[in-house]
Amino acid sequence: MAKNISGRGQRDLREKVKTARGRKLSSTRWLERQLNDPYVKRARAEGYRGRAAFKILELDEKYRFLVPGARVVDLGCAPGGWTQVAVRRVNALGEKSGKKIGRVLGVDLQEVDPITGAEIHQLDFLSDDADDLVKGWLGGRADVVMSDMAAASSGHQQTDHLRIITLCEAAAYFAFDVLETGGTFVAKVLAGGAEGELQKLLKQNFEKVTNEKPPASRSDSSEKFVVARGFRGRPETTEADDSDD
Repeated sequence: MAKNISGRGQRDLREKVKTARGRKLSSTRWLERQLNDPYVKRARAEGYRGRAAFKILELDEKYRFLVPGARVVDLGCAPGGWTQVAVRRVNALGEKSGKKIGRVLGVDLQEVDPITGAEIHQLDFLSDDADDLVKGWLGGRADVVMSDMAAASSGHQQTDHLRIITLCEAAAYFAFDVLETGGTFVAKVLAGGAEGELQKLLKQNFEKVTNEKPPASRSDSSEKFVVARGFRGRPETTEADDSDD
């Protein structure tokens, strides 16, 4: 006869972290959440550098922008989970026979450990020559620009929201400079009411703009992701446009 398992017994199956001397309760709760997070466990099992990899995986499952042969730029790529996903999806290693081989370029302010199949550069994407450098490294324009960047937390919710929206707008303008016509821009934003101008900007420059919260994004997080597809392209500057006549 099967033994009864009480509700308490089921709860006890979860891993718990003892509150260590000197560790804040909030830190203990974070550690416990990490230990019991199925995405953290999957990331370890599948060789990804963090659970965030599944956010871009789930977005791509729905919108299909990381296709074999695509050229991808990952802004603020550290620690590298999104870059790892892109390498596999665009066939950067040429492992899928008969499929086009893509390119993946990761850039970050800090040094990032090498990722097989990707080209990593330590670069401030806000610098004046960043777009030209990226296009030079890629040998052309990108099909996808993606960003999981977040500004450093100040502890003040409104300030943090404005900072990440500003960062996302900067990433969008960078994308305008490096994307191929028809390309895709994917970026993290925080829900909070100040992203109206960003949405307007993207709708002016892309055919379709969608806001999504993938399952891998924790329910208690205010983050969401904007997926802008079908870049309209920037009008080329002509000599006549530059003249004083």
